[in-house]
This record gives sequence, structure tokens and C-alpha cells, in this order.
Amino acid sequence: MVFHMDNPAYHPDRLCVKELFSPGHTIAWKYLAELARPWDALTEIGNYISELGAALDSTDYEARPNNVWIHKTAVIAPSAYIGSSIIIGAGADIRHCAYIRNSAIVGNGAVVGNSTELKNVILFDEVHVPHYNYVGDSIFGYKSHMGAGAITSNVKSDHSLVSVICGKVRLDTSLIKFGAILGDFVEVGCNAVLNPGCVIGSHSTVYPLSMVRGYVAPNSIYKKPGDIVDKR
Repeated sequence: MVFHMDNPAYHPDRLCVKELFSPGHTIAWKYLAELARPWDALTEIGNYISELGAALDSTDYEARPNNVWIHKTAVIAPSAYIGSSIIIGAGADIRHCAYIRNSAIVGNGAVVGNSTELKNVILFDEVHVPHYNYVGDSIFGYKSHMGAGAITSNVKSDHSLVSVICGKVRLDTSLIKFGAILGDFVEVGCNAVLNPGCVIGSHSTVYPLSMVRGYVAPNSIYKKPGDIVDKR
């Protein structure tokens, strides 16, 4: 079945936090669950980390300068860069030359790989961004995965405000920088580009080399614009 932009599956109610993510699976769940839309979190991630980190148990987390808290079971490569306002969860694997700039929550068991850059993000537990990925101003749900070279594009070329297109509805986010929201168990193929304001419903798959815009319904396969089919 091919989805068209006027299909009822593209309804703005699908964009709420509890439709995209199952409860829990992130230290930030209480914060996210109180928001109308997940992208409302993007302006306050750094402040939230500062408050949350100060309350973390020091027997579990190592506190570092610049509002950084790293779980003592996380593995951090010596070559990785860890900036400011960051929480890294239990069993996370931060690999060679990972670049975690600022304002990032990296969930339990998550993988941030070779030359992957994070900035102003929430990665739920067991998210994998393992090879040459850029993830900026984005939220990735539980066990979502980016193939090698896949990136979020978080700024429009004209630097205008980002909107989320959902069917015939254009939702204003009031954000200049907004990459992508991935629901739980989303698979993004190699070298795909998620354009600003992209929202992908849970259990969906994006083909390699795709350019994705707007909203993709859950349990879909995104092949190319206008060619989005139900998973069977």
C-alpha cells in the first residue's frame, strides 16, 4: 500500500511523545512525557542535564568538569571527545574518535561510534549510531539504529524556522535547529539524509541513500518520496 500525504495515517496526534516512544528506556522519560511534542525538549536539554546530573548517585556515576556525568560501567575510548552538559548511561560504548559536543544524553547500552558527532540530543537506551553519523538537535527512540554515513540535517538552507509536515498540516516548531525524531526500533539505512523536521514513527525502516522529509507513519518502509509502504 502506498501512503499519500492525505492518508489518515498522517495525523498530527501521531506526533506526541507517547505515540512515538514506549514508556521508559531513557533517563529523560519523565521530562519528555510532560511535553506536548517531543521537539519541545530540544531547547532545554542542556539545562535539564545540569539538574538531572546533580541528582545522580555518585556510586554509579563519575562526575567530571563541565557538567558531565559518566556511568562507571560505560566504556569511553581515549580518543573520544566529551564536551559539556552530558550524561552517558550504564554500559554505553563511546568508540574511537566519537565527538560528543554538548547537551547530550546517551542511554544505557547505546553505541556512539567512530567519527560520530552528537550535539543537543537524547539517545534512548540501546540506540546505535556506530559509523560516521551526525546527530544534531534530535531525539532517537529505544533501539533505533543509523546505518553508516546516515545523518540528520538540522538547519534549513535559508535558516528559516523548521516545520513538521504531517499530511496537509504544517506544524510550526519555532526552532531554527531541529534534526529528526526517530520512534522506537527505527532502522535508517546507510547514507540516508533525514532533513530538518523529520519524524519517523516506531518500527519503520528507511532505505539506504534516501532523503526523508516530514512525517513517516509507524510500521512503514520508506523507499523514496511518494513510495512509502506498510510493513508486512
